[in-house]
Amino acid sequence: MRLPDHARVILAVFTVLAAALIEPAHALQVVEGRDGIAIEAIVSIKEPTRIRIEGAPITDVFGNIYSSNCGGPLPAPANSTPLAGGSTIAPLPVPLVNPTGEVVLECDRDKGEIYIRPVGESGKPVNLFVSSAHATYTLVLRRADTPADTIVIRDRTIKASASPSGAGSSITSSAPLGTSAHHVRALKALLVAMASDRTPSDVRIDELDQPIQLWAEAKFWLVRRFEGRNLIGERYLLTNISSSIMVLAEQEFDRPDAADGGQVLAVAIENHNLRPGESTGVYVIRRGGTR
Repeated sequence: MRLPDHARVILAVFTVLAAALIEPAHALQVVEGRDGIAIEAIVSIKEPTRIRIEGAPITDVFGNIYSSNCGGPLPAPANSTPLAGGSTIAPLPVPLVNPTGEVVLECDRDKGEIYIRPVGESGKPVNLFVSSAHATYTLVLRRADTPADTIVIRDRTIKASASPSGAGSSITSSAPLGTSAHHVRALKALLVAMASDRTPSDVRIDELDQPIQLWAEAKFWLVRRFEGRNLIGERYLLTNISSSIMVLAEQEFDRPDAADGGQVLAVAIENHNLRPGESTGVYVIRRGGTR
């Protein structure tokens, strides 16, 4: 099977989930970033999402802002009422609104953090530039119906430059899997191999064709298992055998594996909405042992 036309969508979903699922217990999206490099993350469409930079306050935000409380005080409107002594009583100030804006922005100046919430019905990602005193980070925020969350931008290049010896700035093959760019690339490479059948020589494949108990409304088969260095990939086929449309979410497949108990690092689904009788591929990547 070759990559479907929407494989780029799968990879984008996977990249975001790889960052979001690695530390699920803390409800954080810890994303690696550096100046000038685009960072992908998830933003809730209904709840505010908090954004902060690890070790540095946010000093500036640029983007297509719908409304914001981050500017200076509004001037008194023209229809304000003068009082004795020159003071005025004015109607409650109405926040300035950009009708074509994509996001509502709130600032916590004391903590150097921001809170955002998308507006409108568009499904396109929200693009923001977030600056500290050290760097400017490009955020590509994909909308999803998720609870409120926190995005933490971690810039190891700043830490490395601040350390005289640069200790902790290198990545080795024996390092534990985390949210570094190196490990995200490894996760993406395995997903491409699972979806395209172009398997690297250092990845072992087991053909299983094994039924898995999931829901009464679905047939769920473990088709193949891919075992690489520190990673195990599982390719499933899910068929909707009910009489209703089935809506799938990646979080439903973040389950422990009975065979090896490997922690789920990422999930990707080809088609999130299945009509009766339709099928979709589901890809799960877990932490595995070193071979």
